Amino acid sequence: MSLVIQQNSWRPAGIAGMDVSGWQPAVNWSAEYANGARFAYVKATEGIGYRSEAFNDQYTGSYAVGMNRGAYHFALPDSSSGTTQANHFVDHGGGWSADGKTLPGALDMEWNPYGATCYGKTQTQLRTWINDFLTQYRSRTGRY
Repeated sequence: MSLVIQQNSWRPAGIAGMDVSGWQPAVNWSAEYANGARFAYVKATEGIGYRSEAFNDQYTGSYAVGMNRGAYHFALPDSSSGTTQANHFVDHGGGWSADGKTLPGALDMEWNPYGATCYGKTQTQLRTWINDFLTQYRSRTGRY
């Protein structure tokens, strides 16, 4: 007996969404919506020195086809404080609005692609950094 799975024939339970960044600069939002995507998280910032050039087009493009959308920040805990990075994020696209279609911002914590494991920080230091980011984000936007 063989099992044949057609492309796009299986989806996990729940609402389908997307994570996009500058690595996908030209998204066909209408096609993604037609294929079932109902929300997108778009990379806005990284550290304190980067704002995605694709952010505006991706953020407004997803919204224009009817998706809910939110922004995310790629953390670089070894370059500045969580508070400083939260401010950069909010100031450059990571805000929130009560329009019923904008999701709260998200913090993208990943294995350090640029150097030392855990950005050279201890578990306690990383926990503090994350807490500082989240506290400042909530202070600025009113959202967790």
